[in-house]
Amino acid sequence: MKKYTYSAKESDNEGRWWLVDAEGMVLGRLASAIASRIRGKHNPLFTPHTDTGDSVIVINAEKVVLTGRKMEQKKYYRHSGYVGGLKTTSAREMMEKKPENLIRFAVKGMLPKNRLGRKLFKKLRVYAGKQHPHTAQQPEVLDL
Repeated sequence: MKKYTYSAKESDNEGRWWLVDAEGMVLGRLASAIASRIRGKHNPLFTPHTDTGDSVIVINAEKVVLTGRKMEQKKYYRHSGYVGGLKTTSAREMMEKKPENLIRFAVKGMLPKNRLGRKLFKKLRVYAGKQHPHTAQQPEVLDL
């Protein structure tokens, strides 16, 4: 009798779609649940080196909550590549200009930093309002 650990293939994954309403949810807890779902850790077929996760649609990103004084104190950094080219943005500024990026950056930081992580990140769709164009995928509502 042969005993071995089963290693799932991408073809084994059915790839379901989930809809998450971010209204009133704490950013970090929401992002960790989404990252886990995208990665496929909820799936019994989970294999670390394979895409066994699902696609996630997040609506109402503008109504996500940050605890404490993170709105003023949390900073997001980017660099132009030139000397002195460091730009900073507070969470409040990002919430006013592009609230989707708060969730995108939080989830991206929780995914693997390699080819697989970049592929998994494409399974996340975030929208500031209540409308989304993915009704054809028939997403199921995910209660977190």
